[in-house]
Amino acid sequence: MPILGFGVYQIPQEETKQAVLDAIDAGYRSIDTAQSYFNEKQVGEAIAECGVPREELFITTKVWIENYGYDKCKASVLESLEKLGLDYIDLVLLHQPFSDYYGAYRALEDLYEEGIIKAIGVSNFYPDRLTDICLFERKVIPAVNQVETNPFNAQYSAQANMEKNGVQIAAWAPFGEGMQGMFTNETLVKIGEKHGKTAAQVILRWLIDRSVIVLCKSTHKERMEENIDVFDFALDEEDMLEIMKLDKSESMFFDHADPEMVEWFDEMIEVRKNQ
Repeated sequence: MPILGFGVYQIPQEETKQAVLDAIDAGYRSIDTAQSYFNEKQVGEAIAECGVPREELFITTKVWIENYGYDKCKASVLESLEKLGLDYIDLVLLHQPFSDYYGAYRALEDLYEEGIIKAIGVSNFYPDRLTDICLFERKVIPAVNQVETNPFNAQYSAQANMEKNGVQIAAWAPFGEGMQGMFTNETLVKIGEKHGKTAAQVILRWLIDRSVIVLCKSTHKERMEENIDVFDFALDEEDMLEIMKLDKSESMFFDHADPEMVEWFDEMIEVRKNQ
């Protein structure tokens, strides 16, 4: 799995195909989508037209909560496979740690054994939930846990727990969607000037230097090209220590342990279905 990938969350259906084509042309080979993004079909159209051999691409999708449970999960992955127009999916994740994720995970295990999925994992699983599934679902340990990871929510202890369980950390929202002045943060800008890079590039390099798989999104090709231009420098120990001081150890978006947030996830998907 490439350490730097392109995500399509919140990209409208009418813009997704071109965005993915631009990303692939810019050099991205890992594309991350999900059932709840409602743009798997457009991602598949871009894959079919991009001209890059299938074996050079790494495609990830995620199963939404309403499709949890063994039978529904299995059927939904096959539907995702059809929408993507693929013979196999490189990685399938359970999107949220709610509902019957045990039954859904067993469906992913069986699809993995059938070769329809090349790797399986989870997303947004806090250390306790991840340890739970690693301990009691021993057939296949999750290959990846995709969680919010950025300078203001660095996930150091969560990463240590993943490494203990043999799970690779992957980052969503590496830029925190620009909230709390992340792109103009004095520390990140100063480190960027030191290396001749932007604050965004510093963030991506910081994650890569921590061996965190990172997914970034843009609909502007020049920004895509900027984001992937991070393999010609490295941060030193002083840089890493300065960025560590920015960590607030709390989500910039939501708390999965909050009951009201669980209800919000359910409501949100219903709204997006009808848009």
